[in-house]
Amino acid sequence: MPESPIRKLVPLSRQAIARGVKIYHLNIGQPDIKTPQVGLDALKKIDRSILEYTPSEGLLSLRKKLVGYYKKFQIDLDAEDIIITTGGSEAVLFAMMACLDPGDEIIVPEPAYANYTAFAVACGAVIRPFLLNIENGFAMPPAEEFEKMITPRTRAILISNPNNPTGYLYSRKELEDMRDLVEKYDLYLFSDEVYREFCYTGAPHISCLHLEGIRDNVILIDSVSKRYSECGIRIGALISKNEQVRQNVMKFCQARLCPPLIGQLIAEASLDVHESYMEKVYQEYLGRRNFMIEAINKIPGCYSPMPMGAFYTVARLPIDDADRFCAWLLDSFEYDRKTIMVAPASGFYSAPNVGRNEVRLAYVLNKDDLATAMMLLEKALEIYPGRTI
Repeated sequence: MPESPIRKLVPLSRQAIARGVKIYHLNIGQPDIKTPQVGLDALKKIDRSILEYTPSEGLLSLRKKLVGYYKKFQIDLDAEDIIITTGGSEAVLFAMMACLDPGDEIIVPEPAYANYTAFAVACGAVIRPFLLNIENGFAMPPAEEFEKMITPRTRAILISNPNNPTGYLYSRKELEDMRDLVEKYDLYLFSDEVYREFCYTGAPHISCLHLEGIRDNVILIDSVSKRYSECGIRIGALISKNEQVRQNVMKFCQARLCPPLIGQLIAEASLDVHESYMEKVYQEYLGRRNFMIEAINKIPGCYSPMPMGAFYTVARLPIDDADRFCAWLLDSFEYDRKTIMVAPASGFYSAPNVGRNEVRLAYVLNKDDLATAMMLLEKALEIYPGRTI
């Protein structure tokens, strides 16, 4: 199993905190945005004498309410199409476990969410990385290049849209090209759409469930963690129109008994949040994105493309090794008793020796804290022993 590039540096961060150093966390997608009040109120008002098991597929009331949520995005579902999971991570794992046999291959454009590789390892599947380039903003190449990756063992394509860690947003043309390959080779299309609310192009988000002709091939992954700043309640969803897939997924759901009761109650209440909350959060992330990308690109030797969605970016830094640099920030660097924590991008590639001078940064802090964090990054790069420029 691979280590998490996001969490493997936690022991060093604890040591830094013990030394009295304040850490600005840009390493993990934990927003500082307040959870919707309706969700917090639901938590406070739980009035039950027994905290019971729920159905393995999740509360029917929550699944019915989600049908209405997806309808706002022109995604037409029935409650039976939705299976509640313990976070979006479990949805990815169960999709792989239900659809893939040991040795089956999944094509994944990279850099990609680090835990995809861990989930593939857990079910015996093989990640076939399709490497993208920071120079063109991690854009997809022509479809014929992607098609060359398909082998007799290929069973699925896995995408994140908007992408974690790059913030890349797939165009309709790119998704339709992918649709054609899925249809031609009868593949599954796992689509992680956790960040659909955070698209900064002005155009509506295009879901893989909008694509025609592959209804039974698409498995949509979702979560309330980032949408409502509810990472800790561990509520996600696996969505499929394919009854056979759902039946297979349910075997794993039954084995883990049920998703969290308390989390489901909070998530269900949060679906009633006023649109003004989502608009405020959207504008806040948009402002943070613009601020941080401008700040990064002003630092000598640094480059980040402009992310079009989510709240992450992958930046290239003038360093010899990102893993070493990220550890150095915590165990050897401080300025005014402060430092930053970022994630080495090598962990977002399954291919070896890729992304060695790249890091992922999450703009999940307010702009004042981001300003301090960017100042600390610049100060750190000025004295880092492994600086390359």
